[in-house]
Amino acid sequence: MKPNVGRIRPCNDLSLAEDIIHRVGCGSGYSFPSAHATNHFAIAVFLIVVFYDRWKPILPIGIFWAFIISFAQIYVGVHYPVDVLFGTALGTTIGLFTSTLYKKTQQRL
Repeated sequence: MKPNVGRIRPCNDLSLAEDIIHRVGCGSGYSFPSAHATNHFAIAVFLIVVFYDRWKPILPIGIFWAFIISFAQIYVGVHYPVDVLFGTALGTTIGLFTSTLYKKTQQRL
């Protein structure tokens, strides 16, 4: 998806050079969507759906963990907020889909 969209990372955008504080290496890849947000929200939502009935604290812990990782991508200047928001939505969708498949598979066993 990133090569098809082709959005340059904020830390590589020359018009933002004066506004970005480089905290980490920028990388040469594209920005949209945030793979960190997608992956961490997918894992968090999967774990929440699978384990919530047995361990309620998984909900705030999972959401907080995925949010902090996602926010950090904006803070360090490697993603725009929209990149992270789309990654969050994509990851949540993936997490819901895979956890639903997992639970249906477990019911058959």
